[in-house]
Amino acid sequence: MPVNQSEAPWPALRRASRTVVVVDVVESVRLMEQDEDDTIRRWQSFVGEVVTRVLPQSGGRLVKSLGDGLMLEFESVTPAIQCAFAMQQSIQPHNRGRASEQWMCLRIGAHVADVIVDDHDIYGAGVNLAARLTTLAGPGEIVVSAAVRDQLVPGLDADVEDLGDCHVKHVQQPVRVYRVGLAGPRPVITSPDGRSRVMQPTVAVIPFDCLSTTDSGLDVLGDVIADGVIAQLSGVATIHVISRLSSAVLRGRQASPAQVGSLLGATYVLSGSFHAVNSALSITAELADTRSAQVIWAERIVVVPLDPLQADSEAIHRIRDGVCRSVLDAEARLAKAHALPTLESHSLLLGSIALMHRASRADFERVREMLEHLVGRNPHAPTPRAWLAKWYVLRVTRGWTDDEQANAREALEQTQRALDDDPGCALALAIEGFVRCHMQKNLELASRRYEEAVAANPSESLAWLFASVLHAFKGEGDRATFCASQAMALSPLDPLRYYYDSLAATAAMSAVDYPKAIELATRSLRANRSHTSTLRVLAISHSQLGQMDQAREWVRVLREHEAGLTVRSYLARSPAAAFETGRSWAEALRRAGLPD
Repeated sequence: MPVNQSEAPWPALRRASRTVVVVDVVESVRLMEQDEDDTIRRWQSFVGEVVTRVLPQSGGRLVKSLGDGLMLEFESVTPAIQCAFAMQQSIQPHNRGRASEQWMCLRIGAHVADVIVDDHDIYGAGVNLAARLTTLAGPGEIVVSAAVRDQLVPGLDADVEDLGDCHVKHVQQPVRVYRVGLAGPRPVITSPDGRSRVMQPTVAVIPFDCLSTTDSGLDVLGDVIADGVIAQLSGVATIHVISRLSSAVLRGRQASPAQVGSLLGATYVLSGSFHAVNSALSITAELADTRSAQVIWAERIVVVPLDPLQADSEAIHRIRDGVCRSVLDAEARLAKAHALPTLESHSLLLGSIALMHRASRADFERVREMLEHLVGRNPHAPTPRAWLAKWYVLRVTRGWTDDEQANAREALEQTQRALDDDPGCALALAIEGFVRCHMQKNLELASRRYEEAVAANPSESLAWLFASVLHAFKGEGDRATFCASQAMALSPLDPLRYYYDSLAATAAMSAVDYPKAIELATRSLRANRSHTSTLRVLAISHSQLGQMDQAREWVRVLREHEAGLTVRSYLARSPAAAFETGRSWAEALRRAGLPD
């Protein structure tokens, strides 16, 4: 209903099209910590210059000062961008005579939209988007929306660079983003020249070519191989597979990876050939990244005797495993190298899972940024929160925090929020059990969560895998190996097969089957040489077998990844310490040279 202006305590509201400019000081907290008084004086001087000189020249209005930033409004785009450039110039004198780490740098975002305006403030989704765009600008940069770019004349108003579709927090759909002017020294988003466009990790499997000219009956095997690989990959939850009816149209065509990617919307293309060699079949398979046109995996497989291949044959499994492992590694490299807003959600999730289980501290810290970004983008999706909870657990078990209780609270908050959104999320239940086991040492409650996870989804392999470790800690070797075998059979995350092998090795060690533990750990190590749980299994198993030279060597490698590891710290963080199993394993590590 209309507001009686004579009685209303607030100024009248009106809707208008405005260009909103948000200015932010990069790393303002760090600058304040270095020299609070100097930072405040420089900022006040700069704001005074903007208000008295810069804004009057461009017809803009200071809406509010945000402490370490400004919000400005303009009636049109051109003067807003001119003002943005002027502010970037005006901040420079305030940095003269100071070391680069003391420079006050601005990042600026701009968007034009219909907003609600009164005499004191502006409101609306357009204002929020301008603030979000600011986070995509590096020091000294100006980033704008498509609505702003459409009203600029490139080369006349400014140089404009298309940065592509970016995901920003609390905005459901990707936003097209442009950089106005030159890139700064530390851009958030690198130039798209030479940058791979990130798509869903989707695999197209092309029927393999027959190179044999004497036996036309072999031609059908090309489809058999492709169908078998498609069937196997279709059971991998982290990979999408193009249907055979779509990929089969490319049989026998010399299409480049880029052409296949464009035609089928595929991120990766698997192709190959085969030919008969005496009574054997020689298969060559290669996987190419359609974004870079590079072959990222290739293997030659000889099948003896020459029989029609089945979907579950060893050759098909080897091709499937090579594809899964290579896709995981490629997405992990992508996630490390590119700005988070430019990455698709699936790449963020797959890359974070891969990097989380590596020993690099830098990679591990990057995972938290990736998952938090993914949670911000998809606040009601339970899966990213579940993996973020596991990140907090691993942070404690690797000894990379001094506040175990704070990390436990963070982990449980993430699992609880995931379960609030989806009470039947088996992954969240499984990881909450992992939290209860490894952080709170509450194995009874952890066991209940694993049971609930399996009841919600009997095929949730991580619930079986984590349960196997719980039984291993308690010395229940037979039950541990049973749960591990269930996890291995059900595993939908074939790219993380090394992780399953590693934890299955712990189960075998609990069952006092040390040769089996060494076999599984060695196989895990071939796929990931820095997983510390695997290294502990190898050190303990060799020590228990009396193979002390090997045991001491594995302890040495282990301490290269965990320099501060001692017998005492191992017992302090291991749930197995409350049982004879843990004490026996600790003694085996001590005999192998791990310091007390």
